[in-house]
Amino acid sequence: MNPQNPNQYTTFSSSAYGGQGWSPRDQDHTQELGTVWQSCGIDSEWRELKSVLVHRPGEELELANEQPDKVQMLAPVDIAKAAEEHTRMVESYTGLGIDVHLVEPELPCQPNQMFCADLFVMTDQGAILARPASTVRAGEERWVARKLVNLGIPILKTLIGNGIFEGADLMWIDETTAMIGRGHRTNQQAIDQIQSLLNELGKNLIAVDMPFGTMHFMGMLRIVDSNLAIGWPRRTPHHTVQVLRERSYQVVFPPFTDDQDSYRGMNFVTLGPRKILMVENLPTAQRFFESQGIECITTPTEELSKAAGNVGCLTGILEREKLK
Repeated sequence: MNPQNPNQYTTFSSSAYGGQGWSPRDQDHTQELGTVWQSCGIDSEWRELKSVLVHRPGEELELANEQPDKVQMLAPVDIAKAAEEHTRMVESYTGLGIDVHLVEPELPCQPNQMFCADLFVMTDQGAILARPASTVRAGEERWVARKLVNLGIPILKTLIGNGIFEGADLMWIDETTAMIGRGHRTNQQAIDQIQSLLNELGKNLIAVDMPFGTMHFMGMLRIVDSNLAIGWPRRTPHHTVQVLRERSYQVVFPPFTDDQDSYRGMNFVTLGPRKILMVENLPTAQRFFESQGIECITTPTEELSKAAGNVGCLTGILEREKLK
């Protein structure tokens, strides 16, 4: 009401216009994670794993059976066996109390959709959506974006222009510093865009060059504890090892060679401090990990390996315990 004329209505003092009853939003974005937004995010690669995103492979793998190399796979894949192995992996997560969410794309989807680690990466405040480097995978990120939105997880960045980036090229080496591999799957345009976002979040980004003929930074480095990292001998970038050692990491190198077992051995997921989910039947890798005090839980991926990825590639990390 108009105080000068009680019979004349006015919006001036209503709550919608800032009057009595207005409720200001005074929490910052981080404080709203777990209320307005779904609890999510990571600030390490090694703290307790809480939630993951996966896609169970299906009929889309028929394309791999026709021309594997055309869809960036190594050999024809038995769809039923691959699906069963994927189910076993999911059961490993759920048996450990880890929440597992499914991408649920429209079907049939693209053949590499199951490699969820490539399609996004988490910060401590939300997701960076990938923009895969190949036309074979272009658009897979749409279904991940839809799922993230449906879960209530904020998407902080979508790459534009000619930026290409895959999530397996970025990892957190401490709570304020990420490292990103520049190479076959991630270019400088994307790094510049991600750098800008992380600056806004008060974080640092260190870029290192990947060796030619390699796929992702994930394949060069895995972090299993606050002070222990696994590197690939003669492939992990020199600057990466320097930076980690400056931060009091011990960087150890398994007896890996340029063979399939070594690739599979490196492709694991850290479940918590010195605890991993890795490919089964890799005695050399498992013995080495156990010699470092790492508990190894194993899962079969014999058929899935034919698609050029394993446990690490198949698992998109949504949430870990964070520094209090």
